[in-house]
Amino acid sequence: MSHVFGRHTKTKLPTVAGGVGCYLFDTDGKRYLDGSGGAAVSCLGHGDPVVTQAIKSQLDKVAFAHTGFLTSEPAEQLADVLVAHAPEGIDRVYFVSGGSEAVEAALKLARQYFIEKGESGRHRVISRRQSYHGNTLGALAAGGNEWRRKPFSPLMIETSQVAPCFEYRGRGNSETAQEYGQRVANEVETEILRLGPETVMAFIAEPVVGATIGAVPAVEGYFERIRQICDQFGILLILDEVMCGMGRTGTLFACEQDNVRPDIICIAKGLGGGYQPIGAMLCTSAIYDAIEQGSGFFQHGHTYLAHPTACAAGLAVVQSILNRDLVKRVQEKGEKLQTALMQTFGQHPFVGDIRGRGLFRAIELVSDRNTKSPFDHSLNLNKRIKQAAFEAGLICYPMGGTVDGVCGDHVLLSPPYIIDDAEIEELVSKLSHAVDQVVDVS
Repeated sequence: MSHVFGRHTKTKLPTVAGGVGCYLFDTDGKRYLDGSGGAAVSCLGHGDPVVTQAIKSQLDKVAFAHTGFLTSEPAEQLADVLVAHAPEGIDRVYFVSGGSEAVEAALKLARQYFIEKGESGRHRVISRRQSYHGNTLGALAAGGNEWRRKPFSPLMIETSQVAPCFEYRGRGNSETAQEYGQRVANEVETEILRLGPETVMAFIAEPVVGATIGAVPAVEGYFERIRQICDQFGILLILDEVMCGMGRTGTLFACEQDNVRPDIICIAKGLGGGYQPIGAMLCTSAIYDAIEQGSGFFQHGHTYLAHPTACAAGLAVVQSILNRDLVKRVQEKGEKLQTALMQTFGQHPFVGDIRGRGLFRAIELVSDRNTKSPFDHSLNLNKRIKQAAFEAGLICYPMGGTVDGVCGDHVLLSPPYIIDDAEIEELVSKLSHAVDQVVDVS
């Protein structure tokens, strides 16, 4: 009997025994192609010798030192590398242990920034429906993942939400993509005016929405308009790149492709590649200076901030992404994955959309392609596809509630950046088998 409190109390999981490249192996010897990198985490695959050695070398020096007393070389070096490649204006890095912590830090920093500036009335956050920003209470409140939010809603901070930029579901037949993007972006301005600009501190969004609706990028011009609105009302723009960042979508920072300059960025997952738990909140010099010239103390913190071993792993991962030209590889293999998905599912009677950027792709399942009607949620389609794929030796990331938080099914794919053409073919073939096994295509 296991004493581990797992995610699912009624499920007995196989035990992982090892991992090499894009594959994981259980103790029974079964091999699984890691088609989702866990949850868009394992960007370098499994068993990378460079990262493993970096961790070992750091452990030989010192495993941990509390940031209330000391900084560390890995933290300083990793911050330098991230700032050197970050969007214009980003100047400081606050290291945490994961994505939810990064978002919590961002929300607290936004609040303290306005307190330091003498604008203590600013406390409200605007986010988007069908978003996901983490599972701690602040991050959960900021997100729009309805089934995760509902049980804990009485405990949450005040957040208001506007429409996502979800072209497949939201664009009207008479609208161009540009017109649609401007329309939904302008909902942010409308909401700011409804709440009162003097009460709003931040707008938070994922550049490419991940788990909740499945690899959905914004249309061209959307985030540029969002930036204009935030500047107009003096509001901070927080971009959550926990899932879509660190090369996953074909640029080191996902927002590079949207020509937008955030005030705060949250990263994690691909930052450590699964080798150590690490995340980071990055901010502009203007935000940092407001704290430094004011109280001089960010009123937030966790024990494992900037953990030296985790930072050593993160440094090795980011340097590997840069030095091995893996961002370019993501672009190339992402196009091959998209082509393979189109060839297999492009005319599939129950696949309505195939979307994404880089090695961050998804298919959305529908009961009718013409009406885009989702399957009845009681069918648990996404869970059944996940199980069928797993039995076939494929790890993927299906989710439900794609359309409105209840109905809709998609399958998210985010394989390691090192995936090759044969593995892409295997991934798509096994996914096709799983989908057809669950959905009757006869």
